[in-house]
Amino acid sequence: MNEKKNVPVLEVRNIQKSFADLSVLKNISLSVEEGNVVSIIGPSGSGKSTLLRIATFLETADSGDILYNGEYALQKGVYANKKAMRQFRSRFGLVFQNFNLFPHYSVLKNITQPPILQGKSKDWAHAKAMDLLKKMGLEGKENAYPCQLSGGQQQRVAIARALALEPEMLFFDEPTSALDPELTGEVLKVIRQLAEEKMTMVIVTHEMAFAKAVSEWVVFMDKGVIVEEGKPEDVLGNPTQERTRQFLRNYQQ
Repeated sequence: MNEKKNVPVLEVRNIQKSFADLSVLKNISLSVEEGNVVSIIGPSGSGKSTLLRIATFLETADSGDILYNGEYALQKGVYANKKAMRQFRSRFGLVFQNFNLFPHYSVLKNITQPPILQGKSKDWAHAKAMDLLKKMGLEGKENAYPCQLSGGQQQRVAIARALALEPEMLFFDEPTSALDPELTGEVLKVIRQLAEEKMTMVIVTHEMAFAKAVSEWVVFMDKGVIVEEGKPEDVLGNPTQERTRQFLRNYQQ
């Protein structure tokens, strides 16, 4: 009998984080079920990106728990050993707002290098990359360099690179904030396609209509706390908290 069937892919419990005297995350808890999309919204400085960086081990938490598939990566502020942490890191992909592609690598090498470094054969990595480029609408771009691509194309390469490692879930940190409105749509289209394929995702975003369309769950953060969370039609359509209503009113102006 598989007892892990209903275990969340990611569980964050009572996470606290301060930088010097500034408390940026105050007792944050969050759960992500397999196949779901969770969008995190809120004003600048609310702690959204810090939460995502802690969930992906780019920042360390001061206290709390982080579990992937029911296994502790962080327990009461103490991280698992290095070998276990490598395993945890292999379970997710991360897409940054500024793409973070290697400028001196071709598109193909940007995508194939991570799986090769993880022990996949060059043939496997090449075939995987070509499949992903087709999926991203980037056929024929494999020999281009990042500087030869639009921002939207670069971000789609970054998504392909994350997917090349066949992660269980993807994290997106403001994936369209560095893009012109015209290019935002092509990236959101790719993420929407992944949502339809039931890819587990956590998306820090300022695209409210998009969050409402693709998410199973929306989390509104402000000043390091979760003010309100729930189904998108509730949080974005009929919020219970005045702070959420104020944020959405300001956003729509």
